[in-house]
Amino acid sequence: MVFSSPATVYGQPEKIPCVEDFELKVVNLYIELQYLHEYARISSSIGLTAKPIVKFSSVLRTNVLTLGIDISFDTKVWNFTKCNTGLSFTNADLIAFLAFHVVMNEKGDSVNASYYHIVNPLTNIVVGVEVTHRFSSNVNTVTMGTQHALDPLTTIKAPVNNADKASTLIQHEWSPKSLFTNFREVDTKSIDKSPKVKLALTLKL
Repeated sequence: MVFSSPATVYGQPEKIPCVEDFELKVVNLYIELQYLHEYARISSSIGLTAKPIVKFSSVLRTNVLTLGIDISFDTKVWNFTKCNTGLSFTNADLIAFLAFHVVMNEKGDSVNASYYHIVNPLTNIVVGVEVTHRFSSNVNTVTMGTQHALDPLTTIKAPVNNADKASTLIQHEWSPKSLFTNFREVDTKSIDKSPKVKLALTLKL
């Protein structure tokens, strides 16, 4: 009989390869509880460490409204590391989403609120606005944009923000889940400078 113990119990190894007399460190273990219902979903988890990260998320919905929240609390620093809330409204004439996103990190807090409205589901025409505030720099960024499907496989997006940055993104799905993306950004304050251009290719074999 051959027995192979999981390498994850050693945590981050000081050297490679791992041997059986390494100090054991339990990592990535947690307890999770879930409640599922047709109109509700509640999930919570806690890491099995001395100072664990506690996570809680829930979604409540009706036929037209959906409300969700996602929270993460780090007991090591005794602070929230993530807080997301979202609200969506859907009926035959209107599909709209409103999201509020808070990220905490060592450099400061950032708050993000966004609104997303589907104008025409058939041609995937979407308009949206996003507002971001960074407490560390006390800077507000407002971004407005639109999206349109040129054909079932090609989508174009065009956002612009109050920092005078305008960009376009064209994405084409040339095979199932294989994408070609062309991104271009222009600083409208310095139109004499060459725009930033990025090309990306995603393949699924």
